Amino acid sequence: MQSTRQLILDILRARGQATVEDIVAELCRRRGSITAVTVRHHLTRLQEEALITSPQLRRRSSPGRPQHVYALTDKANDIFPNNYQRLAASLLEQIQKQLPPDGVNVIIEGVAAQFAAEAGLTDIPFPDKLNAVVAYLNQQGYNAHWEICEGGYMLHTSNCPYHQIAQNTSALCEMDMRMIARLIGVVPRRTGQIAHGDRSCAYFIPE
Repeated sequence: MQSTRQLILDILRARGQATVEDIVAELCRRRGSITAVTVRHHLTRLQEEALITSPQLRRRSSPGRPQHVYALTDKANDIFPNNYQRLAASLLEQIQKQLPPDGVNVIIEGVAAQFAAEAGLTDIPFPDKLNAVVAYLNQQGYNAHWEICEGGYMLHTSNCPYHQIAQNTSALCEMDMRMIARLIGVVPRRTGQIAHGDRSCAYFIPE
């Protein structure tokens, strides 16, 4: 991303919302002269990337025309540094230390059930359900696909969204297994795992 656009995102992150005039003034303070036309061009590109909201009218407290203000979208938060992986790993580690295995299993099952419920894939005929499951998994970053095989179907997920954490615990692999079982309505048989060095996590679903 161009440095000017990154600076605009930084400004919006710090201010919450800003007008073109606000952004021009802040950019001039940070890096020298820039025109409102150039800023509007960058704002248009950022809108196309769904990183900032459409301009909203803001009434002035003093006489004058209303101003358009811009703000970050939820998607823009992924651009900034975060500590989610470390937080999730630490929380999981403490859960496993503080609770007995049965207690950990209850939590894992609850998370899997919550994810599956959010997908809302009930009452769908099975062939259509596989397509819907793959679409949902891809939205979550799994890079999934399915294929027909002898005796049923094979579901593959070639990306693990929790890869860094899953290397140190089997709990997340178990959570995926339970979530997929709930999503498709059938308990599959796992035939491959990325955590074990396979190219994908593979699940055989009997016909």
